[in-house]
This record gives sequence, C-alpha cells and structure tokens, in this order.
Amino acid sequence: MKKWTGERLEPFVYNRVAIEHLHRYAITSAYIKDKIVLDIASGEGYGTSLMSKHASFVYGVDIDKQSIALAKLKYKAENIEYLEGSTSNIPLADNSVDVVVSFETIEHHDEHEKMMLEIKRVLRPEGILIISTPDKLYYSELRDIVNEFHVKELYKNEFISLISNYFSKFQLLSQTYNNGSSIIQEDTIIKNSNYFYGNYTTINNRVINPMFLIIIASDHIVEKYNISFFDGGDFIKKGWLEEIKASHTYKVGHAILLPFKFLKRILK
Repeated sequence: MKKWTGERLEPFVYNRVAIEHLHRYAITSAYIKDKIVLDIASGEGYGTSLMSKHASFVYGVDIDKQSIALAKLKYKAENIEYLEGSTSNIPLADNSVDVVVSFETIEHHDEHEKMMLEIKRVLRPEGILIISTPDKLYYSELRDIVNEFHVKELYKNEFISLISNYFSKFQLLSQTYNNGSSIIQEDTIIKNSNYFYGNYTTINNRVINPMFLIIIASDHIVEKYNISFFDGGDFIKKGWLEEIKASHTYKVGHAILLPFKFLKRILK
C-alpha cells in the first residue's frame, strides 16, 4: 500500500484531510462556471481536473516538475493545461484569468507579498480570489504541533490583513470537521454554532475549533457564500475497504478461498 508523506494530497488518501480538501474545491463551483481559472500549487492535479467540469478553462500551476509531468499524463482534457511555475512567478499573462484558486499553499513559503502581487497581476479587474490556509492558533498553537512542511503559518488577523491589503471586498469563511462531515460557513456564524455528543443518559456540548480559514476576495461585489456540508461517510468507508484489501491477511484469505470460488462457479 502506498504511503502518504502528508505534504501533497494524493487520490489514494481517504481521510479527514482529503474530505476537507475536496470540500474546498466543491465550493468553487459557485464562482467558476464558464470562467478561466488558475489553480496555483495544483499538486497532484485532481483539483484542477474537478474544476474543469465547470470552468471553461483551468491552468494548473505547480513548482514541482514531477507533479506537473504526472498530472499531464493522468488528467487529460481539452480545457486543462498544467504548467511549471511558482506563486512568485506565475507563468501566465497579465489580466488573463477570472478566478484564482489557492488552497493550502501560502503557509508553505514566506513570499506572501510576492504571491499576492502575482495573483493581482494575472487576475482580470473583476476577478475573484478563493484562498485557504490553516489558522495558526487552532491548527498549531493550541494543538502544540509543528507541521514540517509549513514555512510561515498565519493567525486569522494576519490572513485578513494580507488579503485586505490587495482586495477591497472579501468574505471570511471557517471550515470545521466533525465525524466524517466538513462544514464551511461564514466566520461570524461559527461562534453561535452548537455541537453535541452523548447517549441515553447524558448529552454534552462539544467545542470544535475551525482549523482552516477560507477567503473569497475581489475588488467587485461577489455573492456571499452560504453554509455548506461535505458528507464524507461513504468516502471514509471506501478508504477502509481499500486498506483491508491491501492487508496481508486479506490477500492470504483471498488466495485460500480462490479455488473454492472457482469450483463453486463450475458446479453451478
């Protein structure tokens, strides 16, 4: 079974991280229909491919040469082009895209201002930026963890400050996760949300902190995004099945039963 490094999400991963990533790409559908889109730091390429189902054209740009080469082989479509490039040097012309999508990218480097300048350069005047990042407070500080792949994480106020310096209008969303489901909602609503757990004898409140922040930004009025849910129950179940099938025990059992299955088909 393939081993995931934790850096770039790949399609053999079936866990919470995958559900959160897929949900972020799901919300783009409200903004990219018939638009030209840039997926910056496109990684393995699945997100670029997903958006191509709605957009007129999608550029997938990533700094990793191997990821770009593999994406070109795996996700072939007339309205997709994968290009090698960085957040500080995007290989596209000025005012060439309608929407820039950047999920879990900005924390992987410290050239935040250069990235924003490049995004503004390639975006058309009425363009939209959809960008996400972990909230340093909840993702790292309160959990006392260090992600070895992160170079410069941002607190909520720092993230807001960065984006508001380049875009006059924006909506801040928060993403939470609870028992296989991801929830994205306006950041101000999260404070009034209640989560419960319990049994027949007692029910209690559970605090679920929004570890990820998403901003939808533009210099023009953009329709506000409403609350959305991503049910990952079946997705997680598929992951369990894949893991079981890849196990040594399953393979041995399958080999033992194979002759009996063959005889059963003959004797029918």
